[in-house]
Amino acid sequence: MSIQRARDLRRTMSHTERRLWHRLRGGQIEGYRFRRQHPIGSYFADLICLEARLIVEVDGPQHGEAAQQAHDAARTAWLAHEGYRVLRFWAHEIDDDLDGVLTAIRRALLEWPAVRDRPPPPRRRAIT
Repeated sequence: MSIQRARDLRRTMSHTERRLWHRLRGGQIEGYRFRRQHPIGSYFADLICLEARLIVEVDGPQHGEAAQQAHDAARTAWLAHEGYRVLRFWAHEIDDDLDGVLTAIRRALLEWPAVRDRPPPPRRRAIT
């Protein structure tokens, strides 16, 4: 179920998400590899570097609404509890200053170099 949903999300990525993905894929930033629309718990990360435990979210206009902001805050808190760092960028930031966004992502990857040396947390089995 979540695998098919992830495939659907990858197929229907926004132009902005796709533009950022093309600059992150294949280890283009310091050799760190990203995945797109990766399932984590009941969520899907827009872009994720599992090795650095860094999630990059692309927020469109709907993320400015109060209900969505509350949902995003709860989601970010849950992801932080699971050991992930979350960077959020507005779509217009990516459209207007892609190089600045890539610099911020690179900085985040390099600020925590010890993450590469840490083993990932143990996997938890989903309760079905």
